[in-house]
Amino acid sequence: MPDPSRSPATAGFQIIVEDPAWHRLVPGAVRLVARAAQAAGGRASIVLASDHAVRQLNARHRGRNKATNVLTFEPPFARMPGEIVIASGVVAREAAREGKRVADHLAHLVIHGLLHLAGHDHDEAGAAQRMEMAESRLLGRIGRPNPWKRS
Repeated sequence: MPDPSRSPATAGFQIIVEDPAWHRLVPGAVRLVARAAQAAGGRASIVLASDHAVRQLNARHRGRNKATNVLTFEPPFARMPGEIVIASGVVAREAAREGKRVADHLAHLVIHGLLHLAGHDHDEAGAAQRMEMAESRLLGRIGRPNPWKRS
């Protein structure tokens, strides 16, 4: 029987549920992540992880000993997929604080990570605006709200 926490590599991405809390936070999380990933294109392994796992990765790779919502790792070799790791607790807390559904925030972070792997960045105002516009357009394609539009 296949492992329900893993999806087959489909259309250039694989989804791994490392933290079972994701199933409670976002029923149908794997399907949602697959839709967001397909909308954004690209290739990646997408890991739905715990805060603990993300904190460890953030400390090891960025020197920051705290969990963050999403980490994106470039592929180690050409023609290999990158990796996107998303922290369950951080995402749930951010969604609650911002009055968003956890599912909508998750979809946004998947697209955000894939855009980073495609070369987008948000270090400068113009680049940030272009990335936000791309995120909004892609989220609209899958029926998710614009995270930048104020209610």
